[in-house]
Amino acid sequence: MAAGTLLMGLYQAGETAFPIALGMIVEHTMQDRSPGALALSVAALAVIITTVSLSWRFGMRVLQKANTTEAHRWRVRVADHGLQPVARDMDLKSGEVLTIATEDADQTADIIEVVPLLISSLVAVVVAAVALGLADLRLGLLVIVGTVAILSVLSVMSKTIGSRTKEQQARVARAGAKVADLISGLRPLHGFGGNHAAFGSYRRVSGEARQQAVTVAAANGAYAGTALALNAVLAAAVTLTAGWLAFEGRITIGELVMAVGLAQFIMEPLRLFSEMPKYVMMARASAERMALVTAAPPVAEPGTGRPGTGGLEVDGVHHGTLRGLKFHVAPGEFVALAAYRPRAAADLAAVLAVQVPPQEYEGVVRVGGQPIAELSVEAVRAHLLVNPSQAEIFAGTLRSNIDPAGTGTAVEEAVAASMLTDVVALHREGLDYGVRDRGANLSGGQRQRLSLARALAADSEILVLHDPTTAVDAVTEQLIARQVAELRRGRTTLVITSSPALLDAADRVLVVDEGIVTAEDTHRNLLAADPEYTRAVAR
Repeated sequence: MAAGTLLMGLYQAGETAFPIALGMIVEHTMQDRSPGALALSVAALAVIITTVSLSWRFGMRVLQKANTTEAHRWRVRVADHGLQPVARDMDLKSGEVLTIATEDADQTADIIEVVPLLISSLVAVVVAAVALGLADLRLGLLVIVGTVAILSVLSVMSKTIGSRTKEQQARVARAGAKVADLISGLRPLHGFGGNHAAFGSYRRVSGEARQQAVTVAAANGAYAGTALALNAVLAAAVTLTAGWLAFEGRITIGELVMAVGLAQFIMEPLRLFSEMPKYVMMARASAERMALVTAAPPVAEPGTGRPGTGGLEVDGVHHGTLRGLKFHVAPGEFVALAAYRPRAAADLAAVLAVQVPPQEYEGVVRVGGQPIAELSVEAVRAHLLVNPSQAEIFAGTLRSNIDPAGTGTAVEEAVAASMLTDVVALHREGLDYGVRDRGANLSGGQRQRLSLARALAADSEILVLHDPTTAVDAVTEQLIARQVAELRRGRTTLVITSSPALLDAADRVLVVDEGIVTAEDTHRNLLAADPEYTRAVAR
Protein backbone atom coordinates (compact mmCIF):
# COMPACT_ATOMS: atom_id res chain seq x y z
CA MET A 1 0.00 0.00 0.00
CA ALA A 2 2.83 2.39 0.83
CA ALA A 3 4.58 1.80 -2.50
CA GLY A 4 1.31 2.04 -4.41
CA THR A 5 0.36 5.24 -2.59
CA LEU A 6 3.72 6.81 -3.39
CA LEU A 7 3.54 5.92 -7.09
CA MET A 8 -0.11 6.94 -7.49
CA GLY A 9 0.59 10.19 -5.64
CA LEU A 10 3.45 10.81 -8.08
CA TYR A 11 1.07 10.07 -10.96
CA GLN A 12 -1.54 12.56 -9.73
CA ALA A 13 1.13 15.17 -9.02
CA GLY A 14 2.44 14.73 -12.56
CA GLU A 15 -1.05 15.03 -14.00
CA THR A 16 -1.57 18.22 -12.02
CA ALA A 17 1.83 19.57 -13.09
CA PHE A 18 0.91 19.30 -16.78
CA PRO A 19 -1.57 22.25 -16.93
CA ILE A 20 0.68 24.20 -14.55
CA ALA A 21 3.61 23.66 -16.91
CA LEU A 22 1.48 24.67 -19.89
CA GLY A 23 0.59 27.93 -18.17
CA MET A 24 4.23 28.62 -17.36
CA ILE A 25 5.28 27.81 -20.94
CA VAL A 26 2.69 30.21 -22.35
CA GLU A 27 3.81 32.87 -19.88
CA HIS A 28 7.52 32.58 -20.71
CA THR A 29 7.03 32.00 -24.44
CA MET A 30 5.37 35.40 -24.72
CA GLN A 31 8.56 36.91 -23.27
CA ASP A 32 11.22 34.67 -24.84
CA ARG A 33 10.36 33.20 -28.26
CA SER A 34 13.73 31.52 -28.94
CA PRO A 35 14.15 27.90 -30.19
CA GLY A 36 16.00 27.11 -26.98
CA ALA A 37 12.99 28.08 -24.88
CA LEU A 38 10.77 25.92 -27.09
CA ALA A 39 13.12 22.93 -26.77
CA LEU A 40 13.26 23.35 -22.98
CA SER A 41 9.45 23.48 -22.82
CA VAL A 42 9.09 20.33 -24.92
CA ALA A 43 11.67 18.54 -22.75
CA ALA A 44 9.83 19.58 -19.58
CA LEU A 45 6.51 18.26 -20.94
CA ALA A 46 8.21 15.00 -21.99
CA VAL A 47 9.55 14.49 -18.45
CA ILE A 48 6.11 15.11 -16.98
CA ILE A 49 4.39 12.73 -19.45
CA THR A 50 7.01 10.01 -18.83
CA THR A 51 6.61 10.37 -15.07
CA VAL A 52 2.83 10.16 -15.36
CA SER A 53 2.98 7.08 -17.62
CA LEU A 54 5.49 5.08 -15.58
CA SER A 55 4.05 5.95 -12.17
CA TRP A 56 0.56 4.89 -13.30
CA ARG A 57 1.83 1.67 -14.84
CA PHE A 58 3.85 0.49 -11.87
CA GLY A 59 1.55 2.00 -9.25
CA MET A 60 -1.50 0.10 -10.50
CA ARG A 61 0.57 -3.07 -10.88
CA VAL A 62 1.64 -2.85 -7.24
CA LEU A 63 -1.90 -2.12 -6.02
CA GLN A 64 -3.51 -4.87 -8.10
CA LYS A 65 -1.03 -7.40 -6.75
CA ALA A 66 -1.59 -6.18 -3.20
CA ASN A 67 -5.36 -6.35 -3.68
CA THR A 68 -5.41 -9.90 -5.03
CA THR A 69 -2.92 -11.04 -2.39
CA GLU A 70 -5.01 -9.59 0.42
CA ALA A 71 -8.21 -11.07 -1.01
CA HIS A 72 -6.51 -14.48 -1.10
CA ARG A 73 -5.42 -14.10 2.53
CA TRP A 74 -8.95 -13.23 3.62
CA ARG A 75 -10.45 -16.15 1.70
CA VAL A 76 -7.99 -18.53 3.33
CA ARG A 77 -8.65 -17.04 6.76
CA VAL A 78 -12.43 -17.37 6.46
CA ALA A 79 -12.04 -20.93 5.17
CA ASP A 80 -9.69 -21.71 8.05
CA HIS A 81 -12.24 -20.53 10.60
CA GLY A 82 -14.99 -22.48 8.87
CA LEU A 83 -12.94 -25.69 8.75
CA GLN A 84 -11.54 -25.66 12.27
CA PRO A 85 -12.25 -28.86 14.22
CA VAL A 86 -14.03 -26.84 16.90
CA ALA A 87 -17.14 -25.25 15.44
CA ARG A 88 -17.60 -21.48 15.70
CA ASP A 89 -20.59 -19.92 17.43
CA MET A 90 -22.08 -18.16 14.40
CA ASP A 91 -25.61 -18.18 13.06
CA LEU A 92 -24.61 -18.69 9.42
CA LYS A 93 -25.33 -21.47 6.95
CA SER A 94 -22.62 -22.99 4.78
CA GLY A 95 -23.88 -21.08 1.72
CA GLU A 96 -23.53 -17.79 3.60
CA VAL A 97 -20.00 -18.66 4.70
CA LEU A 98 -19.18 -19.45 1.07
CA THR A 99 -20.40 -16.01 -0.03
CA ILE A 100 -18.39 -14.35 2.73
CA ALA A 101 -15.27 -16.29 1.72
CA THR A 102 -15.59 -15.13 -1.89
CA GLU A 103 -17.50 -11.93 -2.59
CA ASP A 104 -17.06 -10.30 0.82
CA ALA A 105 -13.36 -11.20 0.95
CA ASP A 106 -12.83 -9.58 -2.45
CA GLN A 107 -14.77 -6.43 -1.54
CA THR A 108 -12.97 -6.07 1.78
CA ALA A 109 -9.59 -6.36 0.03
CA ASP A 110 -10.61 -3.50 -2.29
CA ILE A 111 -9.63 -1.15 0.55
CA ILE A 112 -6.03 -1.90 -0.47
CA GLU A 113 -6.66 0.06 -3.68
CA VAL A 114 -9.19 2.53 -2.31
CA VAL A 115 -6.91 4.12 0.28
CA PRO A 116 -3.96 4.85 -2.08
CA LEU A 117 -6.34 6.22 -4.74
CA LEU A 118 -8.02 8.35 -2.11
CA ILE A 119 -4.70 9.78 -0.92
CA SER A 120 -3.39 10.33 -4.45
CA SER A 121 -6.60 12.14 -5.41
CA LEU A 122 -6.19 14.31 -2.34
CA VAL A 123 -2.63 15.10 -3.48
CA ALA A 124 -3.96 16.26 -6.85
CA VAL A 125 -6.62 18.47 -5.25
CA VAL A 126 -4.09 20.01 -2.82
CA VAL A 127 -1.52 20.68 -5.58
CA ALA A 128 -4.19 22.25 -7.80
CA ALA A 129 -5.50 24.38 -4.91
CA VAL A 130 -1.98 25.60 -4.03
CA ALA A 131 -1.15 26.40 -7.67
CA LEU A 132 -4.41 28.29 -8.15
CA GLY A 133 -3.97 30.03 -4.81
CA LEU A 134 -0.56 31.31 -5.85
CA ALA A 135 -2.18 32.80 -8.95
CA ASP A 136 -5.05 34.24 -6.94
CA LEU A 137 -6.09 33.35 -3.40
CA ARG A 138 -9.77 33.28 -4.37
CA LEU A 139 -9.19 30.47 -6.89
CA GLY A 140 -7.41 28.32 -4.31
CA LEU A 141 -10.12 28.88 -1.71
CA LEU A 142 -12.80 28.07 -4.28
CA VAL A 143 -11.24 24.67 -4.94
CA ILE A 144 -10.84 23.87 -1.23
CA VAL A 145 -14.32 25.02 -0.20
CA GLY A 146 -15.91 23.33 -3.21
CA THR A 147 -14.16 20.03 -2.50
CA VAL A 148 -15.24 20.07 1.16
CA ALA A 149 -18.84 20.83 0.15
CA ILE A 150 -18.88 18.01 -2.43
CA LEU A 151 -17.49 15.47 0.03
CA SER A 152 -19.94 16.54 2.73
CA VAL A 153 -22.89 15.90 0.43
CA LEU A 154 -21.52 12.60 -0.86
CA SER A 155 -20.54 11.28 2.57
CA VAL A 156 -24.21 11.35 3.58
CA MET A 157 -25.16 9.46 0.44
CA SER A 158 -22.35 6.92 0.89
CA LYS A 159 -23.71 5.92 4.32
CA THR A 160 -27.05 5.09 2.73
CA ILE A 161 -25.28 3.05 0.06
CA GLY A 162 -23.28 1.22 2.75
CA SER A 163 -26.37 0.17 4.72
CA ARG A 164 -28.22 -0.90 1.59
CA THR A 165 -25.19 -2.78 0.29
CA LYS A 166 -24.88 -4.63 3.60
CA GLU A 167 -28.51 -5.73 3.33
CA GLN A 168 -27.97 -6.77 -0.29
CA GLN A 169 -24.95 -8.88 0.65
CA ALA A 170 -26.95 -10.56 3.42
CA ARG A 171 -29.78 -11.39 1.02
CA VAL A 172 -27.40 -12.72 -1.62
CA ALA A 173 -25.79 -14.89 1.05
CA ARG A 174 -29.20 -16.21 2.10
CA ALA A 175 -29.95 -17.03 -1.52
CA GLY A 176 -26.63 -18.88 -1.75
CA ALA A 177 -27.46 -20.84 1.39
CA LYS A 178 -30.85 -21.73 -0.08
CA VAL A 179 -29.16 -23.05 -3.23
CA ALA A 180 -26.81 -25.20 -1.13
CA ASP A 181 -29.78 -26.62 0.79
CA LEU A 182 -31.65 -27.37 -2.44
CA ILE A 183 -28.69 -29.13 -4.03
CA SER A 184 -28.09 -31.29 -0.96
CA GLY A 185 -31.77 -32.21 -0.74
CA LEU A 186 -32.61 -32.42 -4.44
CA ARG A 187 -32.91 -36.20 -4.57
CA PRO A 188 -35.43 -36.51 -1.69
CA LEU A 189 -37.29 -33.45 -2.96
CA HIS A 190 -37.83 -35.17 -6.30
CA GLY A 191 -38.81 -38.31 -4.41
CA PHE A 192 -41.87 -36.82 -2.72
CA GLY A 193 -42.61 -34.15 -5.32
CA GLY A 194 -41.51 -31.17 -3.26
CA ASN A 195 -39.11 -29.75 -5.82
CA HIS A 196 -41.57 -27.21 -7.23
CA ALA A 197 -42.36 -25.78 -3.80
CA ALA A 198 -38.63 -25.66 -2.99
CA PHE A 199 -37.84 -23.88 -6.24
CA GLY A 200 -40.63 -21.41 -5.50
CA SER A 201 -39.08 -20.74 -2.10
CA TYR A 202 -35.71 -20.08 -3.72
CA ARG A 203 -37.35 -17.84 -6.32
CA ARG A 204 -38.76 -15.69 -3.53
CA VAL A 205 -35.40 -15.42 -1.75
CA SER A 206 -33.60 -14.70 -5.02
CA GLY A 207 -36.25 -12.13 -5.94
CA GLU A 208 -35.67 -10.30 -2.66
CA ALA A 209 -31.93 -10.24 -3.39
CA ARG A 210 -32.60 -8.97 -6.92
CA GLN A 211 -34.90 -6.22 -5.66
CA GLN A 212 -32.33 -5.12 -3.11
CA ALA A 213 -29.66 -5.14 -5.85
CA VAL A 214 -31.88 -2.83 -7.93
CA THR A 215 -32.24 -0.53 -4.92
CA VAL A 216 -28.47 -0.44 -4.42
CA ALA A 217 -27.93 0.18 -8.14
CA ALA A 218 -30.36 3.11 -8.04
CA ALA A 219 -28.55 4.56 -5.03
CA ASN A 220 -25.20 4.11 -6.79
CA GLY A 221 -26.57 5.81 -9.89
CA ALA A 222 -27.84 8.74 -7.87
CA TYR A 223 -24.49 8.97 -6.10
CA ALA A 224 -22.51 8.90 -9.38
CA GLY A 225 -24.80 11.44 -11.02
CA THR A 226 -24.63 13.81 -8.05
CA ALA A 227 -20.84 13.51 -7.87
CA LEU A 228 -20.46 14.21 -11.59
CA ALA A 229 -22.80 17.20 -11.46
CA LEU A 230 -21.11 18.74 -8.41
CA ASN A 231 -17.64 18.22 -9.89
CA ALA A 232 -18.75 19.85 -13.14
CA VAL A 233 -20.20 22.79 -11.24
CA LEU A 234 -16.91 23.28 -9.36
CA ALA A 235 -14.88 23.05 -12.59
CA ALA A 236 -17.17 25.56 -14.28
CA ALA A 237 -16.94 27.88 -11.27
CA VAL A 238 -13.12 27.77 -11.34
CA THR A 239 -13.06 28.41 -15.11
CA LEU A 240 -15.51 31.32 -14.97
CA THR A 241 -13.79 32.85 -11.96
CA ALA A 242 -10.39 32.59 -13.68
CA GLY A 243 -11.83 34.19 -16.84
CA TRP A 244 -13.30 37.05 -14.82
CA LEU A 245 -10.00 37.61 -13.00
CA ALA A 246 -8.08 37.60 -16.30
CA PHE A 247 -10.57 40.07 -17.79
CA GLU A 248 -10.04 42.29 -14.76
CA GLY A 249 -6.27 41.99 -15.27
CA ARG A 250 -5.67 40.37 -11.89
CA ILE A 251 -4.08 37.23 -13.37
CA THR A 252 -1.91 36.82 -16.46
CA ILE A 253 -2.73 34.91 -19.65
CA GLY A 254 -0.40 32.12 -18.58
CA GLU A 255 -2.20 31.84 -15.23
CA LEU A 256 -5.53 31.79 -17.06
CA VAL A 257 -4.32 28.90 -19.24
CA MET A 258 -3.17 27.11 -16.08
CA ALA A 259 -6.49 27.75 -14.30
CA VAL A 260 -8.59 26.52 -17.24
CA GLY A 261 -6.38 23.46 -17.61
CA LEU A 262 -6.57 22.65 -13.89
CA ALA A 263 -10.33 23.18 -13.91
CA GLN A 264 -10.66 20.53 -16.62
CA PHE A 265 -8.10 18.19 -15.07
CA ILE A 266 -9.38 18.45 -11.50
CA MET A 267 -12.66 16.75 -12.43
CA GLU A 268 -10.94 13.35 -12.66
CA PRO A 269 -9.26 13.34 -9.21
CA LEU A 270 -12.40 14.89 -7.76
CA ARG A 271 -14.42 12.07 -9.28
CA LEU A 272 -12.10 9.49 -7.77
CA PHE A 273 -11.98 11.38 -4.50
CA SER A 274 -15.76 11.58 -4.32
CA GLU A 275 -16.28 7.92 -5.26
CA MET A 276 -13.89 6.55 -2.66
CA PRO A 277 -16.23 6.99 0.36
CA LYS A 278 -18.75 4.75 -1.38
CA TYR A 279 -16.17 1.99 -1.82
CA VAL A 280 -15.02 2.45 1.76
CA MET A 281 -18.58 1.87 2.99
CA MET A 282 -18.97 -1.19 0.77
CA ALA A 283 -15.66 -2.62 2.00
CA ARG A 284 -16.69 -1.96 5.58
CA ALA A 285 -20.04 -3.71 5.08
CA SER A 286 -18.19 -6.76 3.74
CA ALA A 287 -15.64 -6.57 6.56
CA GLU A 288 -18.43 -6.61 9.15
CA ARG A 289 -19.84 -9.76 7.56
CA MET A 290 -16.41 -11.38 7.58
CA ALA A 291 -16.10 -10.51 11.26
CA LEU A 292 -19.16 -12.72 11.87
CA VAL A 293 -16.88 -15.63 10.93
CA THR A 294 -13.40 -14.53 11.95
CA ALA A 295 -14.39 -13.07 15.32
CA ALA A 296 -16.92 -15.76 16.27
CA PRO A 297 -15.81 -17.56 19.45
CA PRO A 298 -15.51 -21.38 19.44
CA VAL A 299 -18.53 -23.22 20.81
CA ALA A 300 -16.22 -25.11 23.16
CA GLU A 301 -12.75 -24.77 24.65
CA PRO A 302 -11.12 -28.20 24.27
CA GLY A 303 -8.56 -29.50 26.71
CA THR A 304 -4.98 -30.54 26.01
CA GLY A 305 -4.87 -34.13 27.27
CA ARG A 306 -4.58 -37.39 25.36
CA PRO A 307 -6.62 -40.56 25.90
CA GLY A 308 -5.22 -43.70 27.45
CA THR A 309 -5.81 -47.29 26.38
CA GLY A 310 -9.33 -47.69 27.74
CA GLY A 311 -12.50 -48.11 25.72
CA LEU A 312 -15.55 -45.88 25.41
CA GLU A 313 -17.71 -44.94 28.41
CA VAL A 314 -20.91 -42.93 28.55
CA ASP A 315 -21.70 -42.05 32.15
CA GLY A 316 -25.08 -40.50 33.02
CA VAL A 317 -25.50 -38.36 29.91
CA HIS A 318 -28.56 -36.11 29.79
CA HIS A 319 -29.05 -34.50 26.36
CA GLY A 320 -32.11 -34.23 24.15
CA THR A 321 -33.97 -37.52 24.53
CA LEU A 322 -31.16 -39.10 26.57
CA ARG A 323 -32.05 -39.36 30.25
CA GLY A 324 -28.96 -40.40 32.17
CA LEU A 325 -27.68 -42.85 29.56
CA LYS A 326 -24.92 -45.04 30.93
CA PHE A 327 -22.89 -47.84 29.32
CA HIS A 328 -19.31 -48.98 28.70
CA VAL A 329 -17.65 -50.52 25.66
CA ALA A 330 -14.49 -52.36 26.70
CA PRO A 331 -11.31 -52.21 24.60
CA GLY A 332 -11.56 -54.60 21.65
CA GLU A 333 -15.29 -55.20 22.14
CA PHE A 334 -17.88 -55.07 19.32
CA VAL A 335 -21.11 -53.68 20.78
CA ALA A 336 -24.39 -52.81 19.07
CA LEU A 337 -26.86 -50.29 20.46
CA ALA A 338 -30.53 -50.54 19.47
CA ALA A 339 -32.47 -47.37 20.22
CA TYR A 340 -36.25 -47.68 19.99
CA ARG A 341 -36.44 -43.97 19.16
CA PRO A 342 -34.32 -42.74 16.20
CA ARG A 343 -33.99 -39.36 17.91
CA ALA A 344 -32.15 -40.97 20.82
CA ALA A 345 -29.70 -42.60 18.40
CA ALA A 346 -29.08 -39.26 16.69
CA ASP A 347 -28.58 -37.48 20.04
CA LEU A 348 -26.05 -40.08 21.15
CA ALA A 349 -24.15 -39.89 17.85
CA ALA A 350 -23.99 -36.09 18.11
CA VAL A 351 -22.61 -36.27 21.67
CA LEU A 352 -19.97 -38.85 20.74
CA ALA A 353 -18.96 -36.87 17.64
CA VAL A 354 -18.42 -33.80 19.88
CA GLN A 355 -20.98 -31.91 17.82
CA VAL A 356 -22.48 -31.01 21.20
CA PRO A 357 -19.99 -29.22 23.49
CA PRO A 358 -19.44 -31.14 26.77
CA GLN A 359 -20.64 -28.15 28.80
CA GLU A 360 -24.05 -28.31 27.11
CA TYR A 361 -25.05 -31.71 28.50
CA GLU A 362 -24.98 -33.41 31.87
CA GLY A 363 -22.83 -36.44 32.46
CA VAL A 364 -19.44 -37.48 31.14
CA VAL A 365 -18.16 -39.22 28.03
CA ARG A 366 -14.79 -40.91 28.54
CA VAL A 367 -12.45 -41.92 25.74
CA GLY A 368 -9.53 -44.10 26.79
CA GLY A 369 -10.46 -43.45 30.41
CA GLN A 370 -10.24 -39.65 30.04
CA PRO A 371 -13.21 -37.23 30.04
CA ILE A 372 -13.69 -35.95 26.53
CA ALA A 373 -13.81 -32.35 27.78
CA GLU A 374 -10.19 -32.67 28.96
CA LEU A 375 -8.87 -33.96 25.63
CA SER A 376 -7.61 -31.96 22.68
CA VAL A 377 -9.72 -32.09 19.54
CA GLU A 378 -6.81 -33.63 17.61
CA ALA A 379 -6.48 -36.40 20.19
CA VAL A 380 -10.20 -37.17 20.12
CA ARG A 381 -10.29 -37.28 16.33
CA ALA A 382 -7.20 -39.53 16.20
CA HIS A 383 -8.61 -41.95 18.79
CA LEU A 384 -12.37 -41.86 18.18
CA LEU A 385 -14.15 -41.80 14.81
CA VAL A 386 -17.91 -41.34 14.59
CA ASN A 387 -19.28 -42.07 11.12
CA PRO A 388 -22.67 -40.32 10.72
CA SER A 389 -25.65 -41.92 9.06
CA GLN A 390 -25.65 -39.25 6.33
CA ALA A 391 -21.95 -38.84 5.54
CA GLU A 392 -20.76 -36.41 2.89
CA ILE A 393 -19.40 -37.69 -0.41
CA PHE A 394 -16.92 -35.41 -2.13
CA ALA A 395 -16.10 -34.80 -5.77
CA GLY A 396 -13.01 -36.79 -6.70
CA THR A 397 -12.53 -40.53 -7.01
CA LEU A 398 -13.59 -43.57 -5.03
CA ARG A 399 -10.04 -43.79 -3.69
CA SER A 400 -9.86 -40.14 -2.60
CA ASN A 401 -13.18 -40.53 -0.77
CA ILE A 402 -12.02 -43.66 1.03
CA ASP A 403 -8.51 -42.41 1.81
CA PRO A 404 -8.54 -38.58 1.59
CA ALA A 405 -5.01 -38.22 3.00
CA GLY A 406 -3.55 -40.88 0.71
CA THR A 407 -1.80 -42.57 3.64
CA GLY A 408 -4.21 -45.40 4.44
CA THR A 409 -2.89 -48.96 4.63
CA ALA A 410 -6.23 -50.78 4.88
CA VAL A 411 -8.03 -49.46 1.81
CA GLU A 412 -8.44 -52.82 0.09
CA GLU A 413 -9.67 -54.47 3.31
CA ALA A 414 -12.13 -51.61 3.90
CA VAL A 415 -13.47 -51.91 0.34
CA ALA A 416 -14.02 -55.63 0.80
CA ALA A 417 -15.63 -55.32 4.25
CA SER A 418 -18.05 -52.62 3.09
CA MET A 419 -19.01 -54.70 0.01
CA LEU A 420 -17.93 -51.87 -2.26
CA THR A 421 -16.11 -54.35 -4.48
CA ASP A 422 -18.99 -54.56 -6.95
CA VAL A 423 -18.88 -50.78 -7.50
CA VAL A 424 -15.12 -50.91 -8.05
CA ALA A 425 -15.43 -53.87 -10.45
CA LEU A 426 -18.23 -52.17 -12.37
CA HIS A 427 -15.91 -49.48 -13.72
CA ARG A 428 -12.75 -49.85 -15.77
CA GLU A 429 -10.97 -47.22 -13.66
CA GLY A 430 -11.56 -49.23 -10.46
CA LEU A 431 -10.86 -47.16 -7.36
CA ASP A 432 -9.90 -44.26 -9.61
CA TYR A 433 -13.47 -44.00 -10.92
CA GLY A 434 -14.61 -40.38 -10.81
CA VAL A 435 -17.22 -39.41 -8.22
CA ARG A 436 -19.30 -36.29 -8.71
CA ASP A 437 -20.08 -33.72 -6.06
CA ARG A 438 -22.14 -35.26 -3.23
CA GLY A 439 -21.93 -38.61 -5.02
CA ALA A 440 -24.51 -37.61 -7.61
CA ASN A 441 -23.49 -40.49 -9.92
CA LEU A 442 -23.83 -43.11 -7.17
CA SER A 443 -26.95 -44.74 -5.76
CA GLY A 444 -27.96 -44.27 -2.13
CA GLY A 445 -26.63 -47.69 -1.18
CA GLN A 446 -23.34 -47.08 -3.00
CA ARG A 447 -22.85 -43.77 -1.23
CA GLN A 448 -23.52 -45.41 2.12
CA ARG A 449 -21.05 -48.23 1.46
CA LEU A 450 -18.46 -45.69 0.28
CA SER A 451 -18.89 -43.80 3.55
CA LEU A 452 -18.54 -47.04 5.52
CA ALA A 453 -15.37 -47.93 3.60
CA ARG A 454 -13.89 -44.55 4.49
CA ALA A 455 -14.65 -45.10 8.19
CA LEU A 456 -13.14 -48.59 8.16
CA ALA A 457 -10.04 -47.51 6.22
CA ALA A 458 -9.26 -44.94 8.93
CA ASP A 459 -8.61 -47.91 11.27
CA SER A 460 -9.46 -45.82 14.34
CA GLU A 461 -8.88 -47.20 17.84
CA ILE A 462 -12.56 -46.58 18.65
CA LEU A 463 -15.12 -46.59 15.83
CA VAL A 464 -18.78 -45.57 16.16
CA LEU A 465 -21.06 -46.36 13.22
CA HIS A 466 -24.50 -44.79 13.05
CA ASP A 467 -26.95 -46.75 10.84
CA PRO A 468 -24.28 -47.81 8.31
CA THR A 469 -26.51 -50.16 6.25
CA THR A 470 -29.99 -48.63 6.03
CA ALA A 471 -29.76 -48.21 2.23
CA VAL A 472 -28.47 -51.68 1.29
CA ASP A 473 -30.38 -54.90 0.68
CA ALA A 474 -30.67 -57.65 3.29
CA VAL A 475 -28.17 -60.03 1.64
CA THR A 476 -25.51 -57.35 1.29
CA GLU A 477 -26.24 -56.19 4.83
CA GLN A 478 -25.60 -59.71 6.15
CA LEU A 479 -22.25 -59.90 4.38
CA ILE A 480 -21.25 -56.41 5.59
CA ALA A 481 -22.09 -57.30 9.20
CA ARG A 482 -19.89 -60.38 9.20
CA GLN A 483 -16.95 -58.72 7.47
CA VAL A 484 -17.05 -55.54 9.57
CA ALA A 485 -17.02 -57.66 12.73
CA GLU A 486 -14.07 -59.64 11.39
CA LEU A 487 -12.13 -56.56 10.25
CA ARG A 488 -12.67 -54.77 13.57
CA ARG A 489 -11.69 -57.79 15.69
CA GLY A 490 -9.56 -56.55 18.58
CA ARG A 491 -10.62 -52.91 18.01
CA THR A 492 -13.31 -51.10 20.00
CA THR A 493 -16.49 -50.73 17.95
CA LEU A 494 -19.95 -49.38 18.71
CA VAL A 495 -22.69 -49.69 16.07
CA ILE A 496 -25.88 -47.70 16.62
CA THR A 497 -28.37 -49.65 14.54
CA SER A 498 -31.61 -51.56 14.29
CA SER A 499 -30.21 -53.96 11.66
CA PRO A 500 -30.70 -57.59 12.73
CA ALA A 501 -27.54 -58.59 10.86
CA LEU A 502 -25.33 -56.10 12.70
CA LEU A 503 -27.07 -56.78 16.02
CA ASP A 504 -26.42 -60.50 15.57
CA ALA A 505 -22.74 -59.89 14.73
CA ALA A 506 -22.16 -57.91 17.93
CA ASP A 507 -20.68 -59.39 21.12
CA ARG A 508 -23.60 -57.87 23.01
CA VAL A 509 -26.54 -55.55 22.38
CA LEU A 510 -27.59 -52.56 24.46
CA VAL A 511 -31.28 -51.65 24.23
CA VAL A 512 -32.08 -47.96 24.77
CA ASP A 513 -35.63 -46.87 25.55
CA GLU A 514 -36.80 -43.60 27.09
CA GLY A 515 -33.21 -42.36 27.01
CA ILE A 516 -31.67 -45.12 29.19
CA VAL A 517 -30.35 -48.67 28.75
CA THR A 518 -33.26 -51.00 29.56
CA ALA A 519 -31.77 -54.33 28.49
CA GLU A 520 -28.40 -55.89 27.68
CA ASP A 521 -27.62 -59.30 26.19
CA THR A 522 -26.80 -61.01 22.92
CA HIS A 523 -29.13 -60.43 19.99
CA ARG A 524 -30.48 -63.99 20.00
CA ASN A 525 -31.09 -64.06 23.73
CA LEU A 526 -32.99 -60.78 23.51
CA LEU A 527 -35.11 -62.14 20.65
CA ALA A 528 -36.02 -65.13 22.76
CA ALA A 529 -36.76 -63.22 25.96
CA ASP A 530 -38.00 -59.73 24.98
CA PRO A 531 -41.10 -59.45 22.74
CA GLU A 532 -40.78 -55.65 22.51
CA TYR A 533 -37.22 -56.00 21.24
CA THR A 534 -38.39 -58.57 18.70
CA ARG A 535 -41.08 -56.23 17.39
CA ALA A 536 -38.59 -53.36 17.16
CA VAL A 537 -35.79 -55.11 15.24
CA ALA A 538 -37.23 -58.17 13.51
CA ARG A 539 -37.80 -57.75 9.75
